[in-house]
Amino acid sequence: MLILMIVLSIIGGAALSVQAALNGRLGGNVGVFKSAFLTFSVGAVVTALLIFFFEPSHTFTLLDVPKWQLLGALCGVPYIVIMVVAVQRIGTAVATVAVIFGQLSMSVLIDNFGWLGNEAISLSVSRMAALVCLAIALCFIYASSKSEPKEAQ
Repeated sequence: MLILMIVLSIIGGAALSVQAALNGRLGGNVGVFKSAFLTFSVGAVVTALLIFFFEPSHTFTLLDVPKWQLLGALCGVPYIVIMVVAVQRIGTAVATVAVIFGQLSMSVLIDNFGWLGNEAISLSVSRMAALVCLAIALCFIYASSKSEPKEAQ
């Protein structure tokens, strides 16, 4: 099951890169906020269908949970808007690695301190090394994108 979750997470990450590339192009043609609106509208419809057909019943409803847990819904908005703008200016690879670096950095902090009700997982040398390696990867990908000429699109 662990391997399946890792593979599914990798597929989810790949889908985010495709989404970023598509939304970047769309945002350049129709506008950043229209592109973001389309993403959330289609996502809402698809998610509503998934809830209707596949969601099992739960003890709590959205009205029952602590209200701070609902704030996660707002986190997608800056991500989509930033990616639509960033991909147009720095490319899909640099924007995606920068997002992954931000995700990993915050995830390590959340794990280390047990924030947001999560179990604490101590910061280790290997986790710190992963952050450093990803920062170096970001620098290399950014540097290589600056040195290569852009093709006409």
